[in-house]
Amino acid sequence: CTEVQSCIRFGYRRDLSMRLVWLSGTLALLLLGGLAWYLGPLEPGVFALQLAFTPRAFGDIIHLWSAENLARYRIHLLMDFALILAYSVFGHSLASRLRMFASLSRFWSWFARWCLPGAGALDVVENVLHGWLTEVPRFGVPLVYTVSASCSLAKWLLLAAFALLVAYAAARAET
Repeated sequence: CTEVQSCIRFGYRRDLSMRLVWLSGTLALLLLGGLAWYLGPLEPGVFALQLAFTPRAFGDIIHLWSAENLARYRIHLLMDFALILAYSVFGHSLASRLRMFASLSRFWSWFARWCLPGAGALDVVENVLHGWLTEVPRFGVPLVYTVSASCSLAKWLLLAAFALLVAYAAARAET
């Protein structure tokens, strides 16, 4: 191997890794848009259900939905796993491959890499619990509702933290 071939190979590998960022990011945006459109008819919306910490709050929302809309919500849970995978891969690959994250401290660089995969893990727990909770009425398990809503809240906080880290790292890279 010559140095030129090594550089070409290194550049090609870098291009492939950035393709993963673009592919996973584009896929996440498309899935998010599709799911938002699909869930649009639900009123109150999914966000309200995600933050229902008690059986009563959860039940109040579910009972406002028709049987068709409840089925729509349950179907979305299956499709949401693709979105979770896409945004988890996107977040990890973006934070691992962009130099602007290297300027952060070791902890914040690590946190940026694992922020969206962590949110994804919480989202999986939330989806599994929501699938179980919407299968039949289950009002005698208040802890499950609290755990589900807590996972959702933590997920949303991690998503916001990632957005703030991206903005902060980009602003630092500009200076």
